Amino acid sequence: MDDPAASLDRPGNRNAQMRYVLLAAAAGILTGTVGSFFHLLIDWFQVWPRLLSEHMSGPLLVVAAALITMVITVTAAYFVRRYAPEAGGSGVQEIEGAMLGLRTVHWRRVLPVKFFTGVFAIASGLVLGREGPTIHIGASFSAALTDTFKVSETERRGMLGAGAAAGLACAFNAPLAAILFIIEETHRHFPYTFRTYMGIIVAALLSTVMTQIIGGRAPDFSMVVAEPQIFLLPAFVLLGCLLGVLGVVLNAGLMRTAALAAAINGRVRFAFPAIVGLAIGALVILMPLSVTGGEHTVTFLSEHRKGLMFLLLLAVLRYFTMITSYSAGTPGGIFAPMLALSMCVGLLFGGLLDAVLPAGTIAPLAFGMAAMGGLFSASVRAPVVGAVLTLELTGAYTMVMPLIATCVTANLVAQWIGGRPIYDQLLEKTLAKAGINPQAKGPDNTGLA
Repeated sequence: MDDPAASLDRPGNRNAQMRYVLLAAAAGILTGTVGSFFHLLIDWFQVWPRLLSEHMSGPLLVVAAALITMVITVTAAYFVRRYAPEAGGSGVQEIEGAMLGLRTVHWRRVLPVKFFTGVFAIASGLVLGREGPTIHIGASFSAALTDTFKVSETERRGMLGAGAAAGLACAFNAPLAAILFIIEETHRHFPYTFRTYMGIIVAALLSTVMTQIIGGRAPDFSMVVAEPQIFLLPAFVLLGCLLGVLGVVLNAGLMRTAALAAAINGRVRFAFPAIVGLAIGALVILMPLSVTGGEHTVTFLSEHRKGLMFLLLLAVLRYFTMITSYSAGTPGGIFAPMLALSMCVGLLFGGLLDAVLPAGTIAPLAFGMAAMGGLFSASVRAPVVGAVLTLELTGAYTMVMPLIATCVTANLVAQWIGGRPIYDQLLEKTLAKAGINPQAKGPDNTGLA
C-alpha cells in the first residue's frame, strides 16, 4: 500500500506542493520579521543598567538593580503561568510534542505572551537565550497558517518544523544550522517528504533574509583564528571528553533545578523566580559578564584575554545562573547561555595548554570556539548542528576539523556515560506534568520510540 505522505509529493500534485511551499515561505517571512524586532527590543531594553547607573551608585545601585530584575522576573512568570503555561522555557520541547501529536500549539495565547514576557525577561539580565522564544514564535506562526489554510496532518507537522527552523535561523542568522537542527533533532517526529524538506529550507532561507534586512548581515560572533595544526587534534578530542561530561552535568542541573523550583513555588508561589531575580539583578551590576544571554560575554572573551582563575569563576557563575534562570518560569532558551559557558570552559582549557606548551603553539580562542559546538553536542546530542552552528556564527571555517573532532567526541562521551538529550528530558517532564502517556500516541501511533 502506498505511503499517504509520499503520495502527496508525486509529480501530479504540483499545485499542492506550490501551495505548501508558499505557506512555508509566509511562515519564514513572518518569523524573520517578528523575530528580528523581538531581538531589537531586547537590545534596546538591555541598556537599563547603564541608565540606572547614571542616577545612583554603590550599594543603592545594586539593590535597585536586584529589585528591578526581581519584579520583572516574577511578573513574567506570573503572566506565563496565568495565561500561557506552555510559553515558559524555550518551547522546543513543546514543538516536538506537537509534532508527535501529543501537544497543541495554542498560538493565539503563545504569540503575545512569549513575545512580550520574553522581551522583558531576557532584557532584565536573566541568563536566557533568544533562540528558544523565536523557535516557538516561528512554530506558532506556522500553526496559525495551518489553521487558516486547512492542510493535511503530514503538512501540519511539516509546517511546525518549518516555523521552528525559521525561528532558529532568525535567532542566530544561521539558516543551514537551522535546517540541520530540524533534521537531526526532530528526526523521529519530522515527516520525511520532499515537500516538507522544501518547506523548512524555504522558511529558514526567507527568515534569514528578513533578519539580515532588519538586523544586518555579519555572523553573530565573527571571529578570526588561524587553522590549528594537525598534531593538536588529540587536544580537541580531550576537550570533547571534558565537554561530554559537562553536558551531562548541565542537563542534570537543569532538570534538578526545575524540580527544586517546583518544590519551592509549591510552598510559596513565585518564591523561586523572586530569589533568582534578586540574585541575577545584583550580578548585573557586580559582574555583568556572568549574566544575560551570553552574546556579549562570548564577544568580550574572544577579544580580551583573561586569567585562568577569572575564567574558572565565570564558568562556575554562568553554570548556576543558567540553570536557575531557566527554571524561573519565564520564556527563554538555553542555546546562547550554553555558548557563553562553553566559551569560558574552552578558553580555560586552551589557557592551561598554552601554559605548559611552548609559546605560540596554540591559540586558546580556537579551543573556546570548538567548545561552543562541543557542549551543544553533548547537551542536545546533535553534533552536526553543533559544528555547523559554530561555523555559521563565527565565520571561522578554518575550524572545521577541530570542531568535528570536539563535537563527535563530546557526543560519544555523553552517550557512553548515560546522558540523555536535554529536549527529550524536557518533553518527558512536560508530558508528565500534563498527565500524558508518551507511549500512548505519536507519529502513526507508535509513541516516542
